[in-house]
Amino acid sequence: MGYTVAVVGATGAVGTQMIKMLEESVLPIEKLRLLASARSVGKTLTFMGQEITIEETCEDSFEGVDIALFSAGGSTSAKFAPYAVKAGAVVVDNTSYFRQNPQVPLVVPEVNPDALDGHKGIVACPNCSTIQMMVALEPIRQKWGLDRIIVSTYQAVSGAGQSAINETLNQYAQVINDGVNPKEVAANILPSGGDKKHYPIAFNALAQIDLFTDNDYTYEEMKMTNETKKIMSDENIQVSATCVRIPVLSAHSESIYIETKEVAPIDQVKAAISAFPGAILEDDPKNQVYPQAVQAVGQKETFVGRVRKDLDAEKGIHMWVVSDNLLKGAAWNSVQIAETLHDRQLVKPTEEMVFEIK
Repeated sequence: MGYTVAVVGATGAVGTQMIKMLEESVLPIEKLRLLASARSVGKTLTFMGQEITIEETCEDSFEGVDIALFSAGGSTSAKFAPYAVKAGAVVVDNTSYFRQNPQVPLVVPEVNPDALDGHKGIVACPNCSTIQMMVALEPIRQKWGLDRIIVSTYQAVSGAGQSAINETLNQYAQVINDGVNPKEVAANILPSGGDKKHYPIAFNALAQIDLFTDNDYTYEEMKMTNETKKIMSDENIQVSATCVRIPVLSAHSESIYIETKEVAPIDQVKAAISAFPGAILEDDPKNQVYPQAVQAVGQKETFVGRVRKDLDAEKGIHMWVVSDNLLKGAAWNSVQIAETLHDRQLVKPTEEMVFEIK
């Protein structure tokens, strides 16, 4: 007997990748249900050669569901995830809504699988940028400890959804085909759909992802800071992020500087990264080998390169980290969580209902 799995947000950029990752998963699946908004009801998507009709997400959608993968926005998770838990499902949520809830484990399976033990029915998938950074840094933290992380991200437009991809391509077409000045192309989405102003991303870089908070960091930057502390169970680790959107369609890149607690020989650091599950070391400067976004697209792993000692700080290390934000940064990490729940025999109804039904 296998599981009944539901994908909420099945027609979205991440939802469609979740379906693909479930096809490649070792998770025993007996039935797949695809849930989305009312406008997608009646459409079909293919899973393992079978056409599955999309249903509308509603309060009673989760009867008989064992695992529910959510990727339809925080408001959808807030409203429907508690109904899924009440119906007996374990929810793996890919939105930011539950990430800082103390009742909810925030999990990167290669890094902190033990956090799943004792879950209350909902498990959160971290932010895409946080996930790949955790895979790259955990082998170092395990051996030499971490005191400080400074990260600058170079994030693909797919992180803002299919509409952002479409707008980017349209902007390039306006400039290249129609001769429009890059400053004057139409912009309605980036850097943040909910903010007052929108700027072109074609031939540009935007030092804003999400809205700004009161401390002048963006919510994206604060996600990376707070999620890192929670995943690593270390409130004392110093984390600072600058998140930038660049005109790459898929795969996020990150320049990361860390300071370890103990001096870490760089050859041993590279060996630790190379041996860590989910990480691939691509580091051969003499032959110009280092991670690239175009090479990471469609890959489940996190790629690490340009690993080098800081020239002035004895415990300082720099690196370049790249990963497909729709796969390891979202869909694949969610499916990995489901697989880990299965492996640890944690796919079971919770003993108490702790999440408010709104």
